[in-house]
Amino acid sequence: MTFSQPTANGTSQGFALPQFAPVRELFDSMLDADPRYSAQLAIYAHGNKVVDLVGGPDSTATSLTGVFSCSKGVAALAFSLLVQDGLVDLDAAVASYWPDFAQRGKDAVTVRQLLSHQGGLVGVQGGFAMEEYNDLPAVAARLAAMAPMWRPGNGTFGYHALTMGVFLEELCRRITGTRLQDVYEDRIRVPCAANMYLGLPESAEAQYRPVLFDEVPAPAFLDPRSIAGVSGNVEAGNLLKLPNIRSVRAAGSTSGAGVGSGDGLARVYAGATTGIDGGQPYLTPDTIELMSQEQVWGMDRVFNEVGSFAVAFMKANPRMDFGSAQAFGHEGANGALGFADPLYGVGFGYVPARAEAGGTAGRGMLLSAAMRRILCTA
Repeated sequence: MTFSQPTANGTSQGFALPQFAPVRELFDSMLDADPRYSAQLAIYAHGNKVVDLVGGPDSTATSLTGVFSCSKGVAALAFSLLVQDGLVDLDAAVASYWPDFAQRGKDAVTVRQLLSHQGGLVGVQGGFAMEEYNDLPAVAARLAAMAPMWRPGNGTFGYHALTMGVFLEELCRRITGTRLQDVYEDRIRVPCAANMYLGLPESAEAQYRPVLFDEVPAPAFLDPRSIAGVSGNVEAGNLLKLPNIRSVRAAGSTSGAGVGSGDGLARVYAGATTGIDGGQPYLTPDTIELMSQEQVWGMDRVFNEVGSFAVAFMKANPRMDFGSAQAFGHEGANGALGFADPLYGVGFGYVPARAEAGGTAGRGMLLSAAMRRILCTA
């Protein structure tokens, strides 16, 4: 596929290749409709950047902000490398890598089940203090000692909002002796030259802009002692504050403390599937197929609404229509969205400055739909 030279006019700053003018027009209409709206949007198609836009009073081309659970998708890319290296068998028992996990009837839970939100370990009653996520062994030990909230292996699943990253990180630590954040930094972020961090260094701190949000929790998280409330950590702290705490974003908890830009998200996903800037992808087609295969679909036990997951990645579905059946990625609680779609050959990154109403990637999905309409006819 060939692309024309970029254009650079309109309400937003940056560029969109002429074929992607409808995406820019939609983005500009969102900016025009809401003077408080600010966001970054980047799209790579077949390894080439075709859209790079920013607009609004609180985002710049170089600013970084929290991406919340998009961090899980980025961490899953790094974990995919461990699977690709033959270090992890998804069908092995978690306890074969993490012996303490076998407590309270969890001895048969597989890595595949745990990382597709089937483990029933969405959190602890009373919650975790935000700073506890900087002490991975301690948090992991508390979860390993728990009995599941439902019987794993019966098809039930529910969103592990602040514990999924703990599982990814602890398995990496047990298997390799290194931090998953370091695997990501060395093998993905640096080679991809991506402004997407799992642990924001002091050298990039000047680029950070605090996430703006209204202190209104999502309805599902209102009861602090419900499964939804435990998953959302309601009793111990507002998860929307995670990346705005310097010590937390510096440590880079992969559950939700990642910091980045729209371009940073798009680059790491494009780098995984198509390669970028003429380079080769860092994941093989076999690894992508294995990690992005849908594991669960149906009623999410936590949110009481339809959801679908691969191994740690979110999968598109009619409620979360961000891509094709092959797409895999993750949204964030502020409405951020990052994904790869092998069918269309794209890497997509969308990061708003202000948390969007409802905590779902509504604007990001609309922008993705506009992109797909173009690529369907290209």
